[in-house]
Amino acid sequence: MRPTFMGLETARRGMFTQQSALYTTGHNVSNANTPGYSRQRINFQTTLPYPPIGIDSPYMPGQIGTGVEAGSVQRIRDGFLDAQYRNEYSKFGYYGTLSESLTKMEEIMNEPSDTGLHSAMEKFWKSLQDLASHTGNTGARDVVAASGQMVTDTLNYYYNSLTRVQDDIGKQIEVKQNEINSLIDSIAQVNQQISEVEPNGYLPNDLYDRRDLLVDNLSKLINIKVTNVKPTKYGNAKDIAEGLYNIEVVKEDGKSYNPPINLVSVNKSGILGTNKVEVVYENPNDPKGMVTGVKFGNGQPVTDNSFKGDLAGLIESHGYEDGAGNIKGSYPDMIDKMNKMTEAFVNEFNHIHKQGYALGATTQSTDDFFVWDPSKFDPAKGNFAQAVIVNDKLKKDPSLIAAGGASGASGDNKNAQALADLKTLGFDKYGNPFGNNSLTGNLDTFYSGIIGKLGVESQSAAKSTENSAILADAVDVNRQSVSAVSMDEEMTNMIKFQHAYNASARNITVIDEMLDKIINGMGVVGR
Repeated sequence: MRPTFMGLETARRGMFTQQSALYTTGHNVSNANTPGYSRQRINFQTTLPYPPIGIDSPYMPGQIGTGVEAGSVQRIRDGFLDAQYRNEYSKFGYYGTLSESLTKMEEIMNEPSDTGLHSAMEKFWKSLQDLASHTGNTGARDVVAASGQMVTDTLNYYYNSLTRVQDDIGKQIEVKQNEINSLIDSIAQVNQQISEVEPNGYLPNDLYDRRDLLVDNLSKLINIKVTNVKPTKYGNAKDIAEGLYNIEVVKEDGKSYNPPINLVSVNKSGILGTNKVEVVYENPNDPKGMVTGVKFGNGQPVTDNSFKGDLAGLIESHGYEDGAGNIKGSYPDMIDKMNKMTEAFVNEFNHIHKQGYALGATTQSTDDFFVWDPSKFDPAKGNFAQAVIVNDKLKKDPSLIAAGGASGASGDNKNAQALADLKTLGFDKYGNPFGNNSLTGNLDTFYSGIIGKLGVESQSAAKSTENSAILADAVDVNRQSVSAVSMDEEMTNMIKFQHAYNASARNITVIDEMLDKIINGMGVVGR
């Protein structure tokens, strides 16, 4: 025979379970705008029916349900979408950093414009043409000296600005390194907290969310792969418990390094520890120098920047030394080209200049038109663009500019014309042994090639940034459609759980009236 008070317990369970569902709905509503929060739900499950199976079980036509209980409070999350988002977010970080660095470089070069090097060079060539037409004109000679000074000032500005931005990028590398290490520590701490909760049969959903938000932020800085690991000896952890995160650094194509590189190490035996990130420089005492690799823990440095993310983008912009000893990077490449171009141009120009005669001179000039500032020039660095200046001697006395080709007569313009013709002549046209033989074309075409390549690379990086942002946003929209809190849905659930709660309470009232009839209304026959 079924218990008399059985219905009360069934209704009580209904009230308590619906109450828990209302509390969870309230938690969702409260965190609707919390970054990284995933909506939660009560997993309802029926309790064991009556009577239970056994020898002493009473005979009944069938088992009667005994109500409902909350099996678990589970967050709604799609791990596949998380992995997709982190992969695209890493690409967005990488291309976004490259695009930002190249945009700054374009702003420095400022081409085409009236203030760039091309404009300064055009004015310089025009002044030389004017000098060829008026070799005896002191004003024309002053303009040549001033125009040459404008060219050197522009080259100096380019070099100083490029190196300054390069140094700023170097500082950003250190900031990103510290940010990565901070995130690694935070993820490890949350892993530890989760490992203390899950074995007790609970699901620490808010800790899961905090950990996933940290991992999302880490994925922008460096390409990672997340593996859920549930230790062998893990207490009474539920089957749906997510376990601990093993965070591994992977290449752009998602493949592991050999041996694998773990930032947060976890296996079946539990938490093993963390490996910090350290950017290694060619000179450990000079973080402004080239990066030679990135160390993860005590492993060998990775030199190919294949881990992508913000960190790789900054390193490739700042400059690094590959495993073969070659210097690569956007800013080192541009600075190197500017130095080589300046060296070749100056040596060629000076070579021609010293073939000519100053105004009124009877012997060839021994003066260089362009010289290297001894207070700035470092032969080991080859910082030609930074140190080039117009010979102060010629600026003070423009008559020393060697415009004549065979004499210093005011009408002799042969050398001035040869200097002006250098605009369209190839490097080392005059067989100067000090020129840079690795350069091809002439000054105009070489510089145009530099600017053209910069424009293409910058446009490509910007387009890749836009594409990766679109893909990341698309994945995030799908992810939010699964995990985000919908106020309309939560309000609907709130009404649904409220009615269920009220119905369970009404059920108690009905059963109470039944019991009152049995207790107080029966057994009074004959009174």
